[in-house]
Amino acid sequence: MKNPKSSDPFFLSLFGLFAVVRGYNIVLLVLAQYLTSLYVLAHEVPVKQLMLDPQLFALVLATAFSTTAGFIINNFYDTEKDRINRPQKYLLEHLISLRSQLLLYFFLNTAALISAGFVSFKALLFFGFFMAAIWIYSSSLKRLFWISNVIAASLVVFPFFAITLYFKNFQTLIIYHALYLFLLILSRDIIKDLQNYKGDWVIRYQTLPVVFGHTPTKIILSILFLLNLFPIFALIKSDLGLVEYYYYWSVFLLCALPCILWCGSTQKTYLWIHNVLKAHILLGVLSICFMYK
Repeated sequence: MKNPKSSDPFFLSLFGLFAVVRGYNIVLLVLAQYLTSLYVLAHEVPVKQLMLDPQLFALVLATAFSTTAGFIINNFYDTEKDRINRPQKYLLEHLISLRSQLLLYFFLNTAALISAGFVSFKALLFFGFFMAAIWIYSSSLKRLFWISNVIAASLVVFPFFAITLYFKNFQTLIIYHALYLFLLILSRDIIKDLQNYKGDWVIRYQTLPVVFGHTPTKIILSILFLLNLFPIFALIKSDLGLVEYYYYWSVFLLCALPCILWCGSTQKTYLWIHNVLKAHILLGVLSICFMYK
């Protein structure tokens, strides 16, 4: 009789792969693209017509494949840092060999290009540039303190331009949304550098906390939190329906976070702020459902 425990390594490897590709982030990204299409970019198009649009599906699929591949190559270059900062996470993610991860990386990028090519040649070039940018960032640019965080945040927002270009919707409202999301993700990325200070210092990553120290980094973060109030106020003035309550909460949160940041300088504090920002972004995605309602 087959030992039931014999399948454990398979499920552990599967769980490790899910951790490597940040499966929850991919699901959130797909959901965000469809909700943005339904309630922001093409809210006048019937839901059934939009959901059955094969070209939109291909763009979302290309985004999912290329982003998943991006997580894999980023994890590949972060091996030594993760070994120091997150030893348990490192062991879990490396249940899958690096060779297998790289093979999956090339397969996913190829699948993304095929999906993008189904839409148009311009979409193919768009995602080709996106993949190249992720690789360059992961292999070298993320070590440069003066540009790494900005590029990281830009790469997260970049796939949304694919559906923006597809629907040819360039309203000012969309720009405010993109700016708000960009500043929020940029802040979260810098908080992550505070969390990873030890590993970054050991392997000589030139992040903001390593180059300038914790206090100047906190000043930069506080400025970013307050700067994000400007696109929020612009969005509140727009006719957004019930989603305005989300932005009222954002005002409170972005005023409270600098106080929390300066009151605590522990890894637990940084982790808490990072998780709060992640949850707030998720809440923002779900709040899109109330746009124009």
